Amino acid sequence: MDFEKHLGLHTIIMLRDVIRKWWQVELSWADRHGVVHDWQRGEIVPPPNDFCRMSLSSKEGLRRCGQSVKVLHEKFKAGRKLRRALFHDCHLNFTIVGAPLYINNEYEGFLFVEGFARQPLTARDAEVLKAKMLQFAPPHSDLDRAEDRVPVLDGSELSKLSDLLEFAVTEIANHEVELARRDDPLQSLSSDQSDRYRFEKIIGRSGPMMEVFRLMEKVANSDSTVLINGESGTGKELVARAIHHNGPRKDMPFVVQNCSAFNDNLLESALFGHTRGSFTGALRDKKGLFEVADGGTFFLDEVGDMSPALQVKLLRVLQEGTFLPVGGTQLKEVNVRVIAATHKDLSELVKRSEFREDLFYRINVIRLQLPPLRERRDDMPVLIDHFLRKHHREGQRARGLAAEALAILGAYSWPGNIRELENEIERLLVLGGDLETIPAELISSRIRDAVVPGGGPFIPPRAHGKLHEAVEALEREMIQQGLLRTRYNKSRLARELGISRSNLILKIARYGLDKGLPEDEAEVNEA
Repeated sequence: MDFEKHLGLHTIIMLRDVIRKWWQVELSWADRHGVVHDWQRGEIVPPPNDFCRMSLSSKEGLRRCGQSVKVLHEKFKAGRKLRRALFHDCHLNFTIVGAPLYINNEYEGFLFVEGFARQPLTARDAEVLKAKMLQFAPPHSDLDRAEDRVPVLDGSELSKLSDLLEFAVTEIANHEVELARRDDPLQSLSSDQSDRYRFEKIIGRSGPMMEVFRLMEKVANSDSTVLINGESGTGKELVARAIHHNGPRKDMPFVVQNCSAFNDNLLESALFGHTRGSFTGALRDKKGLFEVADGGTFFLDEVGDMSPALQVKLLRVLQEGTFLPVGGTQLKEVNVRVIAATHKDLSELVKRSEFREDLFYRINVIRLQLPPLRERRDDMPVLIDHFLRKHHREGQRARGLAAEALAILGAYSWPGNIRELENEIERLLVLGGDLETIPAELISSRIRDAVVPGGGPFIPPRAHGKLHEAVEALEREMIQQGLLRTRYNKSRLARELGISRSNLILKIARYGLDKGLPEDEAEVNEA
């Protein structure tokens, strides 16, 4: 498989950036034969681990590094389609961790990270390592300095890195499934779990959305009336379209009407039609949308805003399948499936006598509750990736968002839900399309001010998705551990993290990591 085409995926871009900055290691790829083609072509990104860099730069060291990778490859092959991450020690006793990629149940290779220790090197470990390096290292190499720069990941850090690699291969597999689905338009949308990842144009992989997809699949093949509840911007119309296009009426009309768009007179005429001369301006007979939708599906959006008088007429259509056009004297009969939607709590409206109880029970046969974006934060990475690709224009360089920008977007409450997120991503591409990575500074001020009120410290909330757990929790943890490791030498830590010293100082203040540190100690350690 050509892995190069996946390097532009937002998830992969973000993953490489995260592990490079927080763990000082590089993401690599081996094919189904365990071969690292970048290494064979000599396209080696110099790893921060000087021992690994010197080994990869020598012919014999490169051969042994390749053999170490193939050991992990053989473990995946022997595991009989094992899907979780594995690790082992390389020829220098550093750790390699990788996650296998399967496309259509076929093993295609694995993503891996190598060149770190699982615990600080002891004096004995260091001597053994230096002895091994004599055959690889150039003359006069500073092996003592290299010893101080070895990345160390303990058990919890290794677990987090493994989760990230597993998440990344899952994203690649889902992307391949989606590309295959596009090439085969006749493929059923409900054939397997991968189709639930994108049901029609609805994107989601979180637990709440999986429940929505499962219920959608059950109701799609029925003619039952459906009530869709959800805040503005959650995609109620998309859900209604998906139900229609996956049901027995898919070849018949799908008609949409927002009940809050017109006053009573205009809405009644739009729904039921009118006869010539029934009111001023009615110059000819006009079909109503119920008649237009005959045999198909009628989506009534914001049905909670309908007046009591029109609620009575809607109830007749649902119960008897008949209606009377404005000014008409002859009933018309239709066969229409109704899907209603509202952002209001209709049961509360019934208690306040603002919505008819009999109509409520008639449209509340099957109820779908769409979760707001703040309750499905696991979907943020795939949604952002989708909108970046959707709104990308020729000539734009932007391939992803900076980690800090992603953290701010993940912490925002998104009152406008998916619609607001899409508009924000489109705006960011317009403003930062000439940059390789879009920085947090370009995010709308209303979002930044909501997340960081008054410019105070930004402490991201706990997230539920594996990728977000890393994005929102690891930065603080890595900086805190780095400060302890370097004895608060911020210049050294900034070099290790690959960020500027001023940016590191801002992050230290943001996370409150400078509390309890004597000012004179900070100055001494910088000297």
